[in-house]
Amino acid sequence: MTKHKVVIIGSAHPLRGGLANFNERLALEFANEGWSTEIYTFSLQYPKLLFPGKTQLSTESYSGNVPIRVIINSINPFNWIRVGMILRKMKPDLMVVKFWIPFMAPCLGTIARIARTNRTTKVVTIIDNIIPHEKRPGDRILAQYFSNSIDGFVAMSRKVMDDIALFDVNKPRVFSPHPIYDNFGAPLEKTVARHRLKLDPEFNYLLFFGFIRDYKGLDILLEAMARPEIRALNIKLLVAGEFYTDSSPYFEQIMKLGIEDIVIMSNDFIPDSEVGAYFSACDVVVQPYKSATQSGVTQIAYHFNKPMIITNVGGLGEFVPDGVAGYVAEPESKAVAESIVSFYKEKKEEQFSNNVSKLKEKYSWKYFLDNLTSMFGL
Repeated sequence: MTKHKVVIIGSAHPLRGGLANFNERLALEFANEGWSTEIYTFSLQYPKLLFPGKTQLSTESYSGNVPIRVIINSINPFNWIRVGMILRKMKPDLMVVKFWIPFMAPCLGTIARIARTNRTTKVVTIIDNIIPHEKRPGDRILAQYFSNSIDGFVAMSRKVMDDIALFDVNKPRVFSPHPIYDNFGAPLEKTVARHRLKLDPEFNYLLFFGFIRDYKGLDILLEAMARPEIRALNIKLLVAGEFYTDSSPYFEQIMKLGIEDIVIMSNDFIPDSEVGAYFSACDVVVQPYKSATQSGVTQIAYHFNKPMIITNVGGLGEFVPDGVAGYVAEPESKAVAESIVSFYKEKKEEQFSNNVSKLKEKYSWKYFLDNLTSMFGL
């Protein structure tokens, strides 16, 4: 029996990437709990001039059973009004809006403002970042407009929880960690995964995964790979993800450091069907970020029982206990290199992997959903 109706507002198929994966997985959890569930996604998410990647669209078919309505135009105010009026008339019990960048504030904020005038619909936002990593003029004004448009906040890191207080101190809010991405299939045997990716089985592998932006610190990891203590190990770095910034400085750095032989650049978008192979093939996932709140990459690593080496920035350390699920290093090449050397020299893979498999139990989607809905007694 249907309990309530929810509409999730944000990226979803035919759009690709982590935001779409998150919203589709959340929708599945709502549906599994008996909610009547729909996703409203973008017919235009980013204008081409503002999109740094090759394409915004997925090459894979949608396998879910939650209806997705491709209807929102992020730059057309008349569209925002129309969508808001549709939702106002529909009167869902709950609207869940994924917020990740101030650019989306006018669109998402306007839709929310109109929809909740029906005095029935509660609007909850899941905040990835309310203060963006890559700052632009007007960010705070836009974030304030959006914050004034909703009824409650879900933060997935304590850093974001603190940041929300800069915009609102009265509305209900809850901290609930980013759930595990369990929608990329079961782990593969490491040898099978390496064979699938045509990796030399004689080497061990580090993985840097996800869209490449400057704040993610790939340059720090490349510097670490050139250090003599790393060169002395039988390891290679697998960089898997599309560049969302100028790629030339990174390739120039690789050439200058002379590490072409131990760095594998796989820089197309990694489709969902191949994500499991990359994580299964590696020994440890390295996230050398210069700034961060939380990371979906961490939650994919948890699903595949992979240890992590992260940097001590933002909220990353909340999710990777140092010396338990991996290592927390300072965001500079020497510290990252020391953690990599320690991981291999002290043979930590099995111990850390076992710990990861136990820790991930607290990152369930049901726990996340219960936290979200309990703010309004739904």
